[in-house]
Amino acid sequence: MKFNNHIDSAYESLHAHSDSAQVILLHPNSQYRSLIVAKLVQDPNVKTFYYALGDDDVNLQSFLEGFAHEMTNQHPTFGRHLYMLPQELYRNFEADLDRVLDTFVAEISELSDTPFLLILDEYDRSDDSSRINRFIELLTNHLPEHCKLLLNGRTLPRLPWLSFIAKRQAVILRDEQLVEKDFYGPHEHDTYQLQVYGLGPGFVSLDNENIDNWEGHLPRLLFFFALDRPIVTRAEICDAFWPDLDMDQAVNVFHVTKRRLHKALDRDVLLHTENYYQVNPELTIYYDIIEFVEALMEGRNPNTPDRFEAYKRAADLYRGPFLQGHDEQWIVERREAMRAGYLEALTEMARTWIERDRGELALRLYRQAIEEDYLRQDIHRELMLLYNQLGRRSEAVAHYQQLEKQLTEQKRELEPETKQTYAEIMA
Repeated sequence: MKFNNHIDSAYESLHAHSDSAQVILLHPNSQYRSLIVAKLVQDPNVKTFYYALGDDDVNLQSFLEGFAHEMTNQHPTFGRHLYMLPQELYRNFEADLDRVLDTFVAEISELSDTPFLLILDEYDRSDDSSRINRFIELLTNHLPEHCKLLLNGRTLPRLPWLSFIAKRQAVILRDEQLVEKDFYGPHEHDTYQLQVYGLGPGFVSLDNENIDNWEGHLPRLLFFFALDRPIVTRAEICDAFWPDLDMDQAVNVFHVTKRRLHKALDRDVLLHTENYYQVNPELTIYYDIIEFVEALMEGRNPNTPDRFEAYKRAADLYRGPFLQGHDEQWIVERREAMRAGYLEALTEMARTWIERDRGELALRLYRQAIEEDYLRQDIHRELMLLYNQLGRRSEAVAHYQQLEKQLTEQKRELEPETKQTYAEIMA
């Protein structure tokens, strides 16, 4: 295939796969990623806003200031919300990150009234800034619906890609190929020294023997946190585990926790390389989260011979909420992502059963999904429609009334689509 054909193929693949996610990562190993970015910027059919991180983007303050300055060249009114922040906050964006994030999202949403692509190029320049990466992680959950974010750089960003992919928030592209497995590198082996299970209470086995000498829960959670991303920094660990301690105190507790982790597993698990920590690459590790996300990707692929079986494998792997029993913020965020993937698996399996005229089996799966997340009204609607389709309208009505009662007690409202579904059933 000629060079230009490769680029065209990769470009078409980007457009094909970006419809299903709001965050797009051009994998660092992509040969044509910079050419793809250039083509996007020059394409008159794609509305883009572009920012390349520079040498000065060493912290969140400089990044946001540089970004705002560049955006004013592309959209003259950009920055007016940021400039209205109190002077003390404008001089120190980290003082109230939530308020700055809300203000930044307001700025982004006004870049265009129509769908657009926001490109952060040379993103690897943020590698040494935990605050920039955390800000972008938070931003991905608050992007305006008409905005997609594309990241391009020479390294894999330190973001929780497994979670992003589980909830269909992100895709990773390596030229024309959608990355569907080995997200952080090859991980399949004939045998595994460590077996790690995060779906459910969370436990770790060493050579098939369950580890129970953690000396507290923190060493075990530290291990799960390190598995969550390609690499992590000490600052990211301290922010996630000990946000209320000053940095010196947090670092001391971190080193104690790391020693206990190594003691529990009788080996060096976290290796320190330059400014980063990563799980020892010489360890062979089975991690159920990776298999779970890969099964979801297989189920989403229209070319998979048996998508039902792929989704079933994902559902079977879900033994409970991620690290059930813990409520740390980073755990709650991952739990919501994995739950979204689990609900996707259940509902896709239910739709397959409906296509096969096995409505009762589909009902069971919808009930299972609702039991996992009662607030997902879209699943309630599918259940009511199925009841009606099976000639059981009275059960659809009863379900609606029960849902309405439960939401009222929780001071929540029925979505317009739910009311419309009920009206159609009653018509």
